[in-house]
Amino acid sequence: MLRLLKNFLHLFTGKPEYIHKPGDYKTIDLIFNRRTCRSFTDEEISPDELYTILEAGRFAPSTVNLQTWSFITFTKEEWQNRFERPIPFKGSNAIVVCADTYRLKDVLVEFKETPVINFSFAIFNAGLAAMNMTIAAEALGIKSIMLSETGKTGLLDYAWLKDTLNLPDGVLPLTTLVLGKEGTRMPGIPPRQPRAAVVMRTTYDHRAGTQLQDWFEQMFIGFKMTHPMSSFAKQIDMYKTKMTDAEKAIAQQFSRKGKQ
Repeated sequence: MLRLLKNFLHLFTGKPEYIHKPGDYKTIDLIFNRRTCRSFTDEEISPDELYTILEAGRFAPSTVNLQTWSFITFTKEEWQNRFERPIPFKGSNAIVVCADTYRLKDVLVEFKETPVINFSFAIFNAGLAAMNMTIAAEALGIKSIMLSETGKTGLLDYAWLKDTLNLPDGVLPLTTLVLGKEGTRMPGIPPRQPRAAVVMRTTYDHRAGTQLQDWFEQMFIGFKMTHPMSSFAKQIDMYKTKMTDAEKAIAQQFSRKGKQ
């Protein structure tokens, strides 16, 4: 019971381990204070703000400067017309961030025989671009959430998005970045795995997984608090089903590319 209470309190008291005082470095504060937003106001973000956020993505670092990403943008109206539903959480704008090797297929033919490596680089690069955009948004006072499943918005709905967005082989819709002005902020911080399980010196620590029990319990408590009518086990089963379906669809794409 004492450990359960400790893990419950951790959801509201857990915070980054600052070495310097908060306020010493604005960029560090920006990174540590960023939170996923699931409640946006009706206030729109301006075209100039959206332009700046997209430029932050375009100027992200990438492996060998390949820039293997594409950003498909939507206003509220465009999203409604394409998806026949509002942007999740009533966001102002949405950006589908894709890992993209298709655009380079006729330029770098030398890499044709390494599709898995190419996609690995593309996924890494697109993730960097997505994070760059969330930090740029935060600096502009704009909140964000990166979605992989809610409202058929990311990799777990690959087959549906491939058809809906007319994506060619070689383009994976990794996530949808939803942007807007912050509405109600939920208290607390999503639990982080302990530093000792994540930061390793000189070699991999095979015992790291034994330190995750508190983190997993915190995840369970947090889910029950935000989804009182749902079940954590059912949520895991739902993700398992969607991940299995996406795995098959993406594996088929790799298989086709390998035979080309």
